Amino acid sequence: MAVLKFRVYFEEDDSVYRDVVVKHNQHFLELHQVILKAYEFDNKHQATFFRSNDHWQRGREISLEKYDREYKVPPLLMSETTIGSEIKDPNQKFVYLYDFIKNWYFLVELINVSKEENSKLEYPAVLKSESIGPSQYGTRGLIGDKLAEVEEKYDLNRSAEGFSEVGEETGDLDPEEEIGPEEDMSLE
Repeated sequence: MAVLKFRVYFEEDDSVYRDVVVKHNQHFLELHQVILKAYEFDNKHQATFFRSNDHWQRGREISLEKYDREYKVPPLLMSETTIGSEIKDPNQKFVYLYDFIKNWYFLVELINVSKEENSKLEYPAVLKSESIGPSQYGTRGLIGDKLAEVEEKYDLNRSAEGFSEVGEETGDLDPEEEIGPEEDMSLE
């Protein structure tokens, strides 16, 4: 049974991608679910795939469901369409759109076809995650060691020279000293 390996790029930054594997006889619904899992998105929104070409132009639509909008050609449904049936090219590409309000676009490219299954994997599966992906509902912060590296590099734990903490005396002026008329900088 053929195993298809796809690289799923975040459209806005192609250095952010996930490699996922599916069996050729699995449905687009399962590819949709593994992409959401790979990018840590929930499964609450509308979604659709478009068969594509080398220029990422949208072709035939493979949709989660038939939505209330106009179609030139009725879409195929993810739950009924096997992935292998839509592979027309050894480097087949799809455009994946998730959440029609926020318009999360992902570029899905077939990068490998293997005849052998990995018995240790449960398909579909995420094989590789490269870079921090987008956060679906806000900002995604640095965690763990990466935050420590930033603190160390920029020395975020100590106040910078010339600056004092709130309530800390600077020692620049003696509170008993008064500013004399020759030092008064105000305009009269």
